Formats: sequence, C-alpha cells, structure tokens
Amino acid sequence: MPDRHPRRWLILGVLCLSLLVVVVDNMVLNIAIPSLITDLGASSADIQWIIDAYVLVFAGLLLTAGSLSDRHGRRLGLVFGLIVFGGASALATICETPGQLIAVRGLMGAGAAFLMPGTLSILTTVFDDSERKKAIAIWSSVLMLGALGAPTLGGLFLEHFWWGSVFLLNIPIAILGIVAALLIIPESRGPATRPDLIGAVTSMLGMTALVWGIISAPEHGWTSGQTLGGFTVAAVSLAVFGLWERHTDTPMLPLGLFRNRNFAGASFSIVLLGFSTGGVVLAITQYLQFVLGYEPLKAGTAFIPMLVTAMAFNGVGVVVDKRFGARVALSSGLLLMAAGFGVLASLSPEDGYLKLAVALVVMGMGSGIAAPAAVGTLLGALPPERAGVGSAVNDTVQQVGTALSVAVLGAVLTAAYRSGLPEGVTGPARESVGDALVVAAATGDGSLARLAQNAFVDAISVTALVGVAGGIIASIVAASMLRPAESNVSTKVGV
Repeated sequence: MPDRHPRRWLILGVLCLSLLVVVVDNMVLNIAIPSLITDLGASSADIQWIIDAYVLVFAGLLLTAGSLSDRHGRRLGLVFGLIVFGGASALATICETPGQLIAVRGLMGAGAAFLMPGTLSILTTVFDDSERKKAIAIWSSVLMLGALGAPTLGGLFLEHFWWGSVFLLNIPIAILGIVAALLIIPESRGPATRPDLIGAVTSMLGMTALVWGIISAPEHGWTSGQTLGGFTVAAVSLAVFGLWERHTDTPMLPLGLFRNRNFAGASFSIVLLGFSTGGVVLAITQYLQFVLGYEPLKAGTAFIPMLVTAMAFNGVGVVVDKRFGARVALSSGLLLMAAGFGVLASLSPEDGYLKLAVALVVMGMGSGIAAPAAVGTLLGALPPERAGVGSAVNDTVQQVGTALSVAVLGAVLTAAYRSGLPEGVTGPARESVGDALVVAAATGDGSLARLAQNAFVDAISVTALVGVAGGIIASIVAASMLRPAESNVSTKVGV
C-alpha cells in the first residue's frame, strides 16, 4: 500500500465516527452514575464494578485483539468491534439489575478491545510520517467534539427518560460506522504467520489478573489474599509471556519494540498521564452533582471548557511538535496538565465552579498539546506489519494507567473523605458523599450534608496532588527518553 492513500482523509472521518461510540459511552456513563444509584438500586460497589468490568475485559483482550487484526484484517477487527459494542449497548437498555449491567459492560469491553486498536492501526497504515500527527490531532479533536455533545445529550435523555436510554446513543453511531467502514476503508493486514496461541493466552491471563488485582485493592486491601493472588497470577503469566515472546519465531508482540526509546518513552508517559487523570475526572463528576448540585445535563456541559480548549490546542500541539520536536511538545503538555491539577488542588468548598473551570481549561491546554505528540510518536515507531498489536500497546498502557488511577486515587479520595469527617459521623454517611446526602435527605440533617460536601472537596484537593506529581514525572520521562525520529530509523526497521 502506498504511504499516502488517496482516500486517507475520508478514511480518517470513518475512523473518527467508529470510535465515537466508545467516547459517547464512557462520557455518558459518568453522568449517569447518580441515576444508576437511584433508579437501578446500584450500590457503591456495583458502580465500581460497572466501570471496572469494562476495563477488566478491555485491558485483558487488547493485545490479542490487535494481533488478530494484524493477522486476519484490521478492517475486519474494526467492524467486529463495532458489532459487539453496538449489540451490547442494545442489551444495556433492557438490563433490570446491576449484575446484568456489569455483564453487559464486560461485553462492551470486548467490543472496544477490537475497535480501538483497529482505528489507530488503520490510521497508521494510510498516513505517512509527515501527515500522521496532523491526522491524530484531527482524530483527537473530532472525538473531543463527540465528548462535548455526549454528556449534553445524555443529560437530556436522563431528564426525560429512564437511565438505560443513554445507551441508545451508541446504536445508530455503531451502525453508521459499520456501513461506512465496509464501503470506504480498504482491508489491510500484516504478513501471514503462525498464530501465537501461548502468547495470546498468557497475555490475556496476565493483563486480566493485573487489572483484577488493581481494582480489588481499594475494597479488599493491598495485602488481602484476593489482591495478592491477582498480582501473583499476573506476575507469573506476564513473565511466561515475556520469555515466550523472546524465543518464539512468531511472537504476538515483538519485545524489540521497547528497545526503541520513542516507543518506550511514549508508552511510559501515557501510563503516567492515564494514572494522573482517570480517578480525578471521576471525582470531578461527583463534585459537580453531589456538591454543586448540578443536574445531569448541567454537569455534562461543565466539561465544555476543557474539551473546547483541548480541541483548540491540538493544532497548537502539532505546530510545537513540527517546530521543536515531539519531546518539547509532550513535555510541555504534561507540565501544563500538572499545572491544571495544581489549580484543582487549591479548590476549597467556597470556590464553586469558577476555579474548577480554570483547572479544566489548563488541563485541556496540556492534553491538547501532549496527545498528538504522544500517540504520534508511539505509532511512528511501529513497523507497518505490527500496526495492530502496536496500537493495542498504546491502548493497553493507557488502560493500565487508568485502572491504577481509579484504584489508587479512588482509595486516596475515600481515605481523605473519611478522615475529613468528624468521628461522630458513622454508617453509610462515612462511606461516600453520595450515601451521606441520601442519609441527610432522609433525616433532614442539613449539617451532615454540609460536612460531607466539605470533606469531599478537601479530599479532591488531596487527590489532585497525585495528578500534579504524575504530570511532572511523565514530563521528565518524556524529556529524557524521546529522541528525534531520524535517529530511530534503524531501530524501527530492525524490530
């Protein structure tokens, strides 16, 4: 296939449309959390598993899905992912219990595992090095545009219909994506090789066990048998995976990819960035609804400053990258992210939305500058025949970072919230701010509501400091590891 495909910009439009289903679903789910608690009767543990079931399956399948797409066809993998994700979204609308929704969210994770690396791998094959980061900036901006509209539409649905209606948004997008992919995107695949079954099994077992251990820690403790068991299985499985991939003639994931400083540096930076942001964004969503009292529609629009700024600064990121290099673009973007978390760390109960909006704008600036450089550098280091599994590495490290964030920062947020409450506050009110507000509403105890809200705001400030540290460390990693692309040509070819 030539470096510049004649329909590459039209193909990019289809890829953006295809990935919108994941963006819409994840943004809408955060807005729907209070509705799930009240309408579906979901407990705090149920909400955690509704989120984690998706992450668990998604992270476990990514590498295998990327490898299968390389072998059998990247368009085929993309279409399969859209079918599974769209079908699971339809099932979600008729769930009647939290357990059913947890199972369906796991099925969505399976669809996303094929869908997400499929979009990036196809982008990699139809755009050459000179246009790839520009394409990624457009790809990111369109997805942010979808993220802008999703909470607003989701909030509108939640105000007029039942909680399951938010999943209806995914179905027409998935159908359009399937039709457009079949009509416009050419099929591409890597060289036919013998399937790496051992690599597939050990990677799925290892990644699933790793994420299982991470998400079990907040509920059961880091030294519990369940958590340590997950980490032990992960360590053994991933060690076997690494040894096998080094010695087999047809590895699913050539470990030589990580000898490329750009690939390794971008991957590690993405892990740290995901760790910094995942849990904090979830906390902000709860702050908007439980502390500021926003309705779902208004809570969705509250993220507009961050998303609009990120869209605008995607173009700035491409210019900075082109003029000064990916190292400067990625490092400066990550430092801006850290600065945004610094503003968030200064949040107090009296501040309201204005200071939060400033923090979101600064984080949006950093994200907009860093994203094209991070993803473009990682994809640019890949040999064409490994586009699928290499793109899956990008998604895998991001999900591991996010899973760590939800577990670790969630534990920090909960601990800080509890420590901020007087000792006299006991029972459900001590578990979460949402539970405290339910108790306060039932008993008419306005002072309890204020105590819980103030403690939660203070807990967000503590948690945001972790985001500051993560952004600074990620910036240092990017500055020390990334090199100009020309110096990595021999490494890339030799993978």
